[in-house]
Amino acid sequence: MEERGEAELISIPATPMAATPETLTPSGQRSPRPAKSSAARTPTSLISPRFLSPIGTPMKRVLVNMKGYLEEVGHLTKLNPQDSWLPITESRNGNAHYAAFHNLNAGVGFQALLLPVAFAFLGWSWGIICLTLAYFWQLYTLWILVQLHEAVPGKRYNRYVELAQAAFGEKLGLWFALFPTIYLSAGTATALILIGGETMKLFFQIVCGSLCSSNPLSTIEWYLVFTSLCIVLSQLPNLNSIAGLSLIGAVTAITYSSMAWVLSVSQPRPPSISYQPLSSPSPVSSIFSILNALGIIAFAFRGHNLALEIQATMPSTFKHPAHVPMWRGAKVAYVLVAMCVFPVAIGGFWAYGNLMPRGGILNALYGFHVGDIPRGLLATTFLLVVFNCLSSFQIYSMPVFDSFEAGYTSRTNRPCSIWVRCGFRVFYGFISFFIGIALPFLSSLAGLLGGLTLPVTFAYPCFMWVLIKKPPKYSFTWYFNWILGWLGIAFSLAFSVGGIWSMINSGIKFKFFKPN
Repeated sequence: MEERGEAELISIPATPMAATPETLTPSGQRSPRPAKSSAARTPTSLISPRFLSPIGTPMKRVLVNMKGYLEEVGHLTKLNPQDSWLPITESRNGNAHYAAFHNLNAGVGFQALLLPVAFAFLGWSWGIICLTLAYFWQLYTLWILVQLHEAVPGKRYNRYVELAQAAFGEKLGLWFALFPTIYLSAGTATALILIGGETMKLFFQIVCGSLCSSNPLSTIEWYLVFTSLCIVLSQLPNLNSIAGLSLIGAVTAITYSSMAWVLSVSQPRPPSISYQPLSSPSPVSSIFSILNALGIIAFAFRGHNLALEIQATMPSTFKHPAHVPMWRGAKVAYVLVAMCVFPVAIGGFWAYGNLMPRGGILNALYGFHVGDIPRGLLATTFLLVVFNCLSSFQIYSMPVFDSFEAGYTSRTNRPCSIWVRCGFRVFYGFISFFIGIALPFLSSLAGLLGGLTLPVTFAYPCFMWVLIKKPPKYSFTWYFNWILGWLGIAFSLAFSVGGIWSMINSGIKFKFFKPN
């Protein structure tokens, strides 16, 4: 009876994925080998009650343990040194907590502070409707990306570009995904330098007050100070090593978002406040302004270009795939994202209406209530924004660092030295600084970024799901994803035009940017 019970326990069939021999890199990336036939035997398929029946109980236990081990690690191992040299895949000890920190740091931040600007052009009804639709749309596409990370058994798509190439083809996927993802990372870094430098200047003015010297730092000099701090922190080697910074960024983002709208609604509203959408001199100007406002909402939910990279930092096995902890952490993160963006947008617009300055709710808070709110409380809010911008700069810059180092290691066939890695990150930081000086109009830049990079969040994942998962043609899922994808492309073109118009209009209005 004892032997029979053990035999029944051992007769667990191998999983379908375990039936395909595959290679495994040190960092966990697997690539399948074509099986000779569907009936090909694998090491674990040989471990059955019929095979084990003449063998003693101790040997059975050894072979059962071997079976579990083979199913766990993926049968065969093949070294891929380059994969372990790059910042995204260098470390694989991530977990659900790291996923929550990274997703929250990437999903909420300074872009939420600009949402009341969008409401000033859209009004109450359309502002809330558009924000709600955008939130659930991007949550659905995030779920798609998490599921597609290991859509092919034994293969992990560790970067957004890799998944795009698997869906659209090698060349077409590269053209579709490389520019918007790199542009989103670089554009976000530029916007972070703008908001971080300006917030540091406001923090200094609040703390110092009348004691400041007669020659304070100019805005550009504050940009330079902020950029230098970003470059120092960017020397951390890989994505997992900045988990602590992401935690700081997540906590500070939640805190200052809550403080911004609570302080705004607790103060008396300006006497000339109005909730009518801002009027423009012509119907064409009104249309472009609305499109730019929708681009700001789209930019508020950027971060999907990092979803696959965050998931790539987690170990993944047949029994414990990476999508489980990733989605668990993402759900927690985006519940907190909703608790930040909706109160800031609604509370900020309620407090200032169409008097909301283009710089966002912090500029309104400083402009309207700098004498009403205790200096210490206002200074703390601004300091938290600076900490969050420093943390967000690191996670959004990591894909660019990964691209730099991938090109270097491919050519030299050796890992980047400390000095080469440092040189790449210094170069990138100052390039972002110079772009920030050339494009100092934050709200217009946010609208353009939201338009150009909208397919990364709202369109491409829907197309990828259809092309990789291949749902039945003309089914509800097939229609649903195709419609969402093409709507995303159409919105991207429209919002980009609105962002470009807003930037040109800002340039005509200010002609030359001469910060104080």
